[in-house]
Amino acid sequence: MAKTKTAFFCQNCGTQFPKWVGQCSSCKEWNTIVEEVVQEEDKKSWKADTVAKQANKPLRVSEITQEKELRLDTLDQEFNRVLGGGLVPGSLTLLGGEPGIGKSTLLLQIALKLPYKILYVSGEESQRQIKMRADRIQPNSENCYILTETKTQNIFQQVSTIEPDLVVIDSIQTLHTDYIESAAGSISQIRECTAELIKFAKESHTPVILVGHITKDGTIAGPKILEHMVDTVLQFEGDRNYVYRILRSLKNRFGSTAELGIYEMQGSGLREVNNPSEVLISKNDEDLSGTAIAATVEGMRPLLIEIQALVSTAVYGTPQRSATGFNAKRLNMLLAVLEKRAGFKLGAKDVFLNITGGISVDDPAIDLAVMAAILSSNSDIAIEKGICFAAEVGLAGEIRPVQRVDQRILEAEKLGFSRIFVSKNNKIGLKQSGIQIQKVSKIEDVVAHLFG
Repeated sequence: MAKTKTAFFCQNCGTQFPKWVGQCSSCKEWNTIVEEVVQEEDKKSWKADTVAKQANKPLRVSEITQEKELRLDTLDQEFNRVLGGGLVPGSLTLLGGEPGIGKSTLLLQIALKLPYKILYVSGEESQRQIKMRADRIQPNSENCYILTETKTQNIFQQVSTIEPDLVVIDSIQTLHTDYIESAAGSISQIRECTAELIKFAKESHTPVILVGHITKDGTIAGPKILEHMVDTVLQFEGDRNYVYRILRSLKNRFGSTAELGIYEMQGSGLREVNNPSEVLISKNDEDLSGTAIAATVEGMRPLLIEIQALVSTAVYGTPQRSATGFNAKRLNMLLAVLEKRAGFKLGAKDVFLNITGGISVDDPAIDLAVMAAILSSNSDIAIEKGICFAAEVGLAGEIRPVQRVDQRILEAEKLGFSRIFVSKNNKIGLKQSGIQIQKVSKIEDVVAHLFG
């Protein structure tokens, strides 16, 4: 008979304790320690007839042969870009996001388009529900198999029968295994099911994509070790009130974590946005104050985004400072620089800042555009059309250089801008450019050029 033992796990961070305690010593959360029954059994391989392999021997670095890494093309340029060129055989990818943001739609859309054999496992929806979504996205697909199952042993039986080229699990929190006697979604079940999927992926060289729920704090639910176990962690985010969705890479063992993918939610699924600068800038012919265009870079992709600011007299005792898509602490810092170095009295005024399109940007190169939008709203003078900004602002009011300024200038020129403000200390490698490059050294110079 299998030996059974009890362990205590924190449901927030996954830390294990020998006995119950009121507060988790790791994440400092209260009343999150839950007792779980762990059953120790001799675990079989994901495939019953798998022959036990011999133990690996240590090799010198010079003895290890390196072959070109082959990737599975997902036929989705945005998804491939974030992954680093496609899915690596034997890799585990974890996709997280808010409920209803479009995670299942994105993965089902990719599964229906691929010419490979795909097994889509759903523990949350029935086959008819998935069929309704599939008919809306792409009615005819002969390579996508839908399985509604939550038990890992049954899933691996179907995997042995179908032998798919890609497995999609929606979601990891719904799976359970016979080796653990706890409820689906518990710390033990998530950890054990993920370990079984990792073993399957590495032995069969089949890529696996997992969908993960997120908590109210925006982190992926379950133990933190889940993110350490997988090869790639992707975050699918966006505002439900907007049609645009952002795919970010939080961890990637096979590529960069700075890449960004942009989609537009439509009735027929998610459309890839190949030129996001055009959709992130409003097509308004009127000259409106409080608007500035910033040239930013996400990964290898330059973007032009629109920043809106509203400065008004504070009607309450304490002035309000609100930022959407921008760091609120950095906004307070820039306001202090404007008041100290440029002489603008903004201490008694409300300041609201918004980056259009529902995206969040933490690139310091948009500092100058943020300041320009605030000054434009404060003086109620619109910035001339065709002007954009790409520079960081220091505490002394100096305009600091930013990286990859040449790509920012080329993107602005491609979209028809006639003038770009950059730091005087930036080294520009472009020999010829159809856009006027305005070099400035301090915030006073920018004020003189725009509102002087």
